Amino acid sequence: MRKVVTGSQVAQLRNPDPFAVPAWRSPVYRTPFLMVTVVQVARLVWRAIRFVLRHPAAAACGIAAVLAWQLIGWPVLAALAVSTAGVLALWRWRFPVSFSRLVTASVRSRWRTWHYRRRWGAVMTIGRLAPVYQGRTLLPVLGKVIATQFTDRVHVRLVSGQSADDFASRAPNLAHGFGAVLCRVRSARAGALVLEFVRRDALAAIIPALPIAERADLRALLVGKREDGQP
Repeated sequence: MRKVVTGSQVAQLRNPDPFAVPAWRSPVYRTPFLMVTVVQVARLVWRAIRFVLRHPAAAACGIAAVLAWQLIGWPVLAALAVSTAGVLALWRWRFPVSFSRLVTASVRSRWRTWHYRRRWGAVMTIGRLAPVYQGRTLLPVLGKVIATQFTDRVHVRLVSGQSADDFASRAPNLAHGFGAVLCRVRSARAGALVLEFVRRDALAAIIPALPIAERADLRALLVGKREDGQP
């Protein structure tokens, strides 16, 4: 529960005019510099720990790179980086399907997640999808982002009392706010939905005929491509 505001939390401005209308403001507390420094250092340490816990592979690579620089010098480290880039390029050339599934899709989804997270608060507020309750602005929670070459599927947890119709009526605002061509609203479950943003039209160009397999799978015949670029 939010703490109830009492009269002791506000102070009257000093005015020598006895007939002036009282003006009230919140009291100003001056925090000691030492306390501010301790809090900021604690926040920095907590963010570093959280980054290591959330991204152990990236943290391990960074630590390994620093240790390698100190032990074997930068020429060997540069050669290792060039070799890794060469292996990735060879993988992309020889096995594009597995490279796209294991590397490109993950990197694209993380990049698009950062894109939406950076604009989320502004777009939700300006688009009137961030209701105010008891003086607090409540934002819908941005969830997982699944990005393909043409579309983004953004999972959203709604604020209590919101519905998919609220977002459907603001679909053009969301598309323009996030730089997409089109926005669709898909109901996921109670209290959640999926925003499908179309970044590029996969069907704008003529699609060539798909290759014919030696043995046809009658359970799923490939007849073309969907709007998200998938078969």
